[in-house]
Amino acid sequence: MPRLAYAALISLSLIWGGSFFFVKVLLNDFGPWTIAFLRSSCGLIVVVVIMLGLRKPFGIREIPWIPMVIMSLINTAIPWALIAYSETHLTSSMASVLNATTPVWTIIVGILFFGTRSSRKQWLGISIASVGLIILLGVNTHSIISVDSIGLICMLSATFCYAIGSQLSKRLLTGYSMYQITFGTLVSSMLGSGAMAFTTEAVSLSHLASLSNMIMIAGLGGFGSGIAYILFYYMVQQGSAEFATLVTYLVPCTALVWGYALLGEDITWNLVVGLCIILGGVFVASRRQKLNQEMIS
Repeated sequence: MPRLAYAALISLSLIWGGSFFFVKVLLNDFGPWTIAFLRSSCGLIVVVVIMLGLRKPFGIREIPWIPMVIMSLINTAIPWALIAYSETHLTSSMASVLNATTPVWTIIVGILFFGTRSSRKQWLGISIASVGLIILLGVNTHSIISVDSIGLICMLSATFCYAIGSQLSKRLLTGYSMYQITFGTLVSSMLGSGAMAFTTEAVSLSHLASLSNMIMIAGLGGFGSGIAYILFYYMVQQGSAEFATLVTYLVPCTALVWGYALLGEDITWNLVVGLCIILGGVFVASRRQKLNQEMIS
């Protein structure tokens, strides 16, 4: 596994750690599909600027748009709307906890539908990371039972979509740069979520013009979608779908770190211990791909 893939993993977790907070705030003025549309649109603008600045080819005619649209709706537009809707029933912290089930779903979907092989080390790593997540967030029987059922179903459905989408992106979109895939993904997501937003939800221009909302949209879309998806597809290409989705284990960690840095929240013992265990689990789970690549080379 290239060292840059691990750097991308950490960077992406820092960016996505703040996404649940941004979504929670934007729900005061926008609906779930509108948030997905604004997120896609802002991310698309950032990606286009980056590609123009770096002189990366768009290759619009080369992109297989039918597979791209299918993958984008499953991996982007639909789960983003589901996550936003879930946060109308759940706290952002609980949503981030449930989002960490994505790697497990990715492995299960890969085994059941895509013929992916798994190893004991991979399952051991995920189990270790799960224990670290429980320690980190102080999840207990009472908190699990008290989760709103609608919010729970929406979040688990979103993670299942992520699992299918990441597997599809590895198989349907080979031979294209991470910039092309990100561009095509955000274009498709913007059109799909925009169609739903403008037909099912009311969009207020005064809310769009709000400075606080513009900052939140820029953070969620520009960083959380534009830059983040370039990093995500880089990890898929350089590693695997399973490795890329391991970022969801680190997101709750970074979300708590942002809480400390921006909101003055305390860093407790379970944050430090849980973070160390999660990082160990991510290393063990990704070790299989590294060994396989060494055997092939």
